[in-house]
Amino acid sequence: MNDHQLSPQELKQAIAQKALELGFSKIGIAKAESGLEAERLQEWLSLGYQADMDWMANPKRQDITQVMAGVKSVICVALNYYTPHQHSSDRQVGKISRYGWGRDYHKVLTKKLKALATWLESLGEYEGEKIQTRYYVDTGPIAEKAFAQRAGIGWIGKHSNVITRDYGSWLFLGEVLTNLELEPDRPHTEHCGTCTRCIEACPTGAIAQPFVVDANRCIAYHTIENKAEQIPDAIAANLQNWVAGCDICQDVCPWNQRFAQETLETDFQPFPHNVDPKLTDLVNMTEEEWDQHFTGSALRRIKRDRWQRNAQTLIDKGRAVE
Repeated sequence: MNDHQLSPQELKQAIAQKALELGFSKIGIAKAESGLEAERLQEWLSLGYQADMDWMANPKRQDITQVMAGVKSVICVALNYYTPHQHSSDRQVGKISRYGWGRDYHKVLTKKLKALATWLESLGEYEGEKIQTRYYVDTGPIAEKAFAQRAGIGWIGKHSNVITRDYGSWLFLGEVLTNLELEPDRPHTEHCGTCTRCIEACPTGAIAQPFVVDANRCIAYHTIENKAEQIPDAIAANLQNWVAGCDICQDVCPWNQRFAQETLETDFQPFPHNVDPKLTDLVNMTEEEWDQHFTGSALRRIKRDRWQRNAQTLIDKGRAVE
């Protein structure tokens, strides 16, 4: 850094300005220390609510200092991904969660986070110490929702997603870890109040209690993560045409209904085949079609056989109802 070193407040303002220039919707800073989330995670794991997502038990998730040596601050960012397209009510059409409609968010956020981290490191030294960074997008053992709340970005809603006053919960989260000791922002207060719409709307009862989701009962888990040949009957009977993920708890949230606004990120505009795919097309999809449709998509992690399983389950359940 040059002779006219920025004051701590100026440096913090410069980081915020750079993040917004790169297109992030929100930015906040938290101290790199564990909070109540470590205890809550342990309790969640002990109840078996992680299903077979073994990576959730990584001990680093409960202690961020194990993720990066010398980390002192977590720069938290959020990027709005909402578009006003609506899901089809046609029983012959599958529903895909909004987050997967456009380009893979990992790629979009990684590019921006890399630019922010590179810019920060290019400042050289600060108070005699070389600036170091490490960045993550839903890819490291970080309690990112808890840090986002501590950084003042929003609060964790009863459906376990981060909600903001500006955009509702249609946000992707990312983090830059750094050895800089930055002044943390004030943690966000909770504003769900007595509302229980998300809990009541979940057709499989996956929100076991406010703020606690049981993956074993979650449609999103079963359509994306569950690799079994069959979806459990209790889930299959209540899929409501979801073939990849589920937005029910977010769709009914009053904060989303009132404050969602269209993203400025063109990469998140939906690919045409993702908004209303026909169930029969998914069942009959060739390997080549799968590869073509989901190149550059976050949905690529759902392999062709699982798309077919999910769509066939809906077709079979539909026949059973008729």
